[in-house]
Amino acid sequence: MISAGEIRKRFLEYFREHGHSVQPSSSLVPQDDPTLLFTNAGMVQFKKIFLGQEKRDYTRAATSQKCLRVGGKHNDLENVGRTARHHTFFEMLGNFSFGDYFKEDAIRLAWNFVTVELGLDKEKLFVSIFRDDDEAGELWRKVAGVPAERIFRLGEKDNFWAMGDTGPCGPCSEIYVDQGADMACGPDCGIGKCDCDRYLEIWNLVFMQFNRSDDGTLTPLPKPSIDTGMGLERITAVCQGKRSNFDTDLFQGLIQTMAKKAGVAYHQGEDSDTALRVIADHSRSIAFLLADGMLPSNEGRGYVLRRLIRRAYRFGKLLGFDEPFLCDTADQVVSEMGGTFPELVASREFMVRVVRQEEERFGETLDKGLRILEDEMASLKAGGLSTISGETAFKLYDTYGFPLDIVNDIAEKQGFSVDEAGFREHMAVQKKKSKQAWAGSGDKGLAGQFASLTGAGLESEFIGYDCLAATSRIVALLDAEGQPVERLNSGTGFMVTLKTPFYGESGGQMGDTGRVQAPTGSARVLDTLKPAAGLIVHKIEVGGGEILADQEVELFVEEGERIATARNHSATHLLHAALRRVLGEHVKQAGSLVGPSRLRFDFTHISGLSAEELQKVEDEVNRAILADAPIVTQVMSYDAAVQQKQAMALFGEKYEADVRVVEMAGESVELCGGTHLSSTGQAGTFVILSEAGIAAGVRRIEALTGWDALRHWQAQREEVRSAAVALKAAPHELGKKIIALQDQSKALARELQTLQAKVMSESGKDLASEAKDIAGMKVLARKIDAPDMNALRNLMDDLRSKLSSGIIALAAEIDGKAMLVLAVSKDLHGRYTAPALIKEVSGEIKGGGGGRPDLAQAGGSEPEGIDRALAKLEAFLAK
Repeated sequence: MISAGEIRKRFLEYFREHGHSVQPSSSLVPQDDPTLLFTNAGMVQFKKIFLGQEKRDYTRAATSQKCLRVGGKHNDLENVGRTARHHTFFEMLGNFSFGDYFKEDAIRLAWNFVTVELGLDKEKLFVSIFRDDDEAGELWRKVAGVPAERIFRLGEKDNFWAMGDTGPCGPCSEIYVDQGADMACGPDCGIGKCDCDRYLEIWNLVFMQFNRSDDGTLTPLPKPSIDTGMGLERITAVCQGKRSNFDTDLFQGLIQTMAKKAGVAYHQGEDSDTALRVIADHSRSIAFLLADGMLPSNEGRGYVLRRLIRRAYRFGKLLGFDEPFLCDTADQVVSEMGGTFPELVASREFMVRVVRQEEERFGETLDKGLRILEDEMASLKAGGLSTISGETAFKLYDTYGFPLDIVNDIAEKQGFSVDEAGFREHMAVQKKKSKQAWAGSGDKGLAGQFASLTGAGLESEFIGYDCLAATSRIVALLDAEGQPVERLNSGTGFMVTLKTPFYGESGGQMGDTGRVQAPTGSARVLDTLKPAAGLIVHKIEVGGGEILADQEVELFVEEGERIATARNHSATHLLHAALRRVLGEHVKQAGSLVGPSRLRFDFTHISGLSAEELQKVEDEVNRAILADAPIVTQVMSYDAAVQQKQAMALFGEKYEADVRVVEMAGESVELCGGTHLSSTGQAGTFVILSEAGIAAGVRRIEALTGWDALRHWQAQREEVRSAAVALKAAPHELGKKIIALQDQSKALARELQTLQAKVMSESGKDLASEAKDIAGMKVLARKIDAPDMNALRNLMDDLRSKLSSGIIALAAEIDGKAMLVLAVSKDLHGRYTAPALIKEVSGEIKGGGGGRPDLAQAGGSEPEGIDRALAKLEAFLAK
């Protein structure tokens, strides 16, 4: 029986042999597509190529792409575990042509692969085409020999693909396999008639041949392209003769391990089978999301991961698991798939720790939440109702971390429904989750702003690794709005030259600044942008004369700024390596920003760094700087860089076939296109300014290097010197001096408190004698001077000990506010209580308060009302 791994391998090798560049899977988190929550198809990493915004050094590609579908249009979550084909995580095998081959070769390649390489029976294969695509129908007969009766014409809903409402689009053609009459849903079962599994779609070929305009007009593309997708899980089931994807070797290892631990047998009970399938599916998603740098949180993508962990954990509870178990299944995913996806292995230890922590946290609240839900359903049932309110569902989500799908799962089994509309209303009002403005990490507008340049195929060559000055010709000149112009004689605009020493902002490194000198004028380069691969745009401000299109200009990069930026960029590589050494190899770069004045480095880690860990990291970076290791850059193939050099690729970044490797001997090897120093020693020194969390599981370090670090230390030294002068101590004695002063301050505070208590106590003796007889009661109502509320209470305690029966009211102005304390002896509670009396008079000080029957207090914003409040109390008691 052919394994899934063998199918994947055969697919990629087959297309490699047919001239395709085999590209690694991109991250599940799209790096440059803010329209997507997760990568959900093989074409996502090539989207800019199809749109004409980017070029690669190949025109054919093949991938096995990791995909996740858990939300929006492609939301398979509710069906997972209940059907044979639905998954959250899956692999999409795909081959792509970017203006190279078209329909005939796409059909030939696909047909030969399934019939020759995989050996599927031709007599059991059928195809569908778009209803108007006569060309495809003819090619299937000519190239593959598929008879007309096995070619089905379907409508736009099934067999026409579009990237959006406008843009590239085209007809599709799908390959189906007949799994047998026993899989039919009825006598009318057929392709295009039903969605049952008899005629199972295994491969979709998209013929991208049109551009759709705003008015719906279809215009032929000058270079038609091919985008195909074949689910590995589905084709594996077909090749292994399984009726369910879950019965293949992709899932059975996980399912059988869980079944054994739970003491159940697979295929012996629908509920336990569903639970086992959900756990197997979600375990794969959890492992790959964590490996791609995602961490559980309460928003965006992190919340999806949290939902998956909690949903799988809840199904584990149904199987009888009381302790964390997903950490073990995630670890098993690494064992089974780590050979193909090395990022799993690199994250293994960290992954297990995160999942276990999340399970333990959820386990603490799950039982209580379940009891609340069960009580609610029992109450509804007693009242003849069957709908769980949106308010209850939201409370379970907000307080106990129950995703709505868990509530739905439990409710459905008990015959209840959930008011999802009400739930969404509460989300919108209290959390605004339904309109949450999450954004992907890609640039939203830069590519679009300069789409006219990329669309025209304009390119510029970066030559700034080796020089900081050059002469080149202007090939595009735009005004501040991005419109082409022939000249710029004032204000800002944009300029593209054939070649440039200016680095365009990318990879976390800020763009260069400098100046432009033309025969007719000069300009400052305010920033340098990189809207697409191969295109560098200078943002300029004309300082004198004018800059003309198509003239030769001299370009000068600001040398000091470039070197300072290089210090910080090289330091981020050293910092990355240091963090992995100190904290563990789970640490991954989650973002960075390097400029001439400081560096910022974001990384994955689940907790804040201790002072000791920060010191170790800082020491590690400075050790590498003092080692003065040479920094060597070289260009080589991606495979050689990763496999031979063991270079660290930033996961989720897209790399060309040839990559630039930055190696700091014995310290760090990374793929990087930025500018760097010649040796680590040129960074001078390194100091961490701050470390903090910026998102769930993402930390940020800000630091300085070179002259900026030196000035930081000098400023710190000056602060110490000033403090030493003020305290009349040597710098090395400051710590002891400060501790001694703190001890002295505390002793004086205690002494002051004792003296205040003594004074107040003496005052209490005098005050007690001033109590009046009102309506047969002893009443003392006085305004006093008290330094704080504590002194006021202490005096009240002293007076109460001296006045065994009566009512005492003490008031004082403290920090600009009126404070009132009132006591009523126990024998008078039949007539008055302290809270009732204080409520009666506190309005005079514009305040309120409360307390026990024997003692209450109030505060107000109007101290001038104190006398009125005390007079009102005496008047009230005299009635």
